[in-house]
Amino acid sequence: MSLFKSALNKLKQGLARTRSGSASTVRTILTGKKLSPELLKDLERAMIQADIGVKTAVEIRKDIQAAYERSEITSGDEALEFLKDQLRAYYPQADRSLHFAAPGEGPTVILVAGINGAGKTTSIAKITKSLRDEGKTVLLAACDTFRAAAVEQLEVWSERLDVQVIKGQQGGDPAAVAFDAAQAAVARDVDVLVLDTAGRLHTQDHLMRQLTKIRSVVAKQIPGAPHEVILVIDATTGQNGINQAKVFADATDVTGIFLSKLDGTARGGIVIAIREALNIPVKFIGVGETPDDVEPFDPAKFVDAMFAE
Repeated sequence: MSLFKSALNKLKQGLARTRSGSASTVRTILTGKKLSPELLKDLERAMIQADIGVKTAVEIRKDIQAAYERSEITSGDEALEFLKDQLRAYYPQADRSLHFAAPGEGPTVILVAGINGAGKTTSIAKITKSLRDEGKTVLLAACDTFRAAAVEQLEVWSERLDVQVIKGQQGGDPAAVAFDAAQAAVARDVDVLVLDTAGRLHTQDHLMRQLTKIRSVVAKQIPGAPHEVILVIDATTGQNGINQAKVFADATDVTGIFLSKLDGTARGGIVIAIREALNIPVKFIGVGETPDDVEPFDPAKFVDAMFAE
């Protein structure tokens, strides 16, 4: 049984703004039109505006133009199908599932990172809800000791989801909270420990160092931990979100992306841009505000939902 129950209709609803925004522009440019170099230039501009990224947009336009010059495609409708195939191909078959500790090797540890405002706490709630639905026991750790609101938000979600949370003193050492949480997870024999981390400006080097310290602390307590380092990126931030991700990836080995607030942007091309810029798999996408509004990232379903009528 998969961790998340995916439904194409739900994904379509979550991508409604993308479909009515950048995807709609692309469809309008191509549908019912005769293909031409001028039309392809318009398509390239639309792809860039969709946050796909300049390099990728240019490459895709060149691929379509080459197929046009070989007379393999002659209409905008054929170009649209070609484009969809190209977008799917940007995400080859890959392991986009959560990694768990081997049986008997202690709890699975998931470290969640991201700047404040990216939707990190809500994303943790979504992951936790899905784990709970699979019958797994979960323990949360409030390692963002710098911001009182972060601890309070995590406590609210813990009560709603019926899970416990380990916290420390405000302003205290986040790594100390991680240490206590790791010990508690082992002692209580929970299945999964989820660590929330500080999310102030990614340019603050000491926070990046703290992230590295937390990772080291849990690794000493639980062999193989953390088994996942999930970076939450706000889809509405576009290319700025990718720049943030690069800084986090330098501080710790990010194993997957949780792309949050995808329902709030009209530019779904950021999924492609992340793959091109980071080569880190997008594992989950947030398509709403409730704990159930999460989908495993499936490239084929994503592209189909994005360009659906």
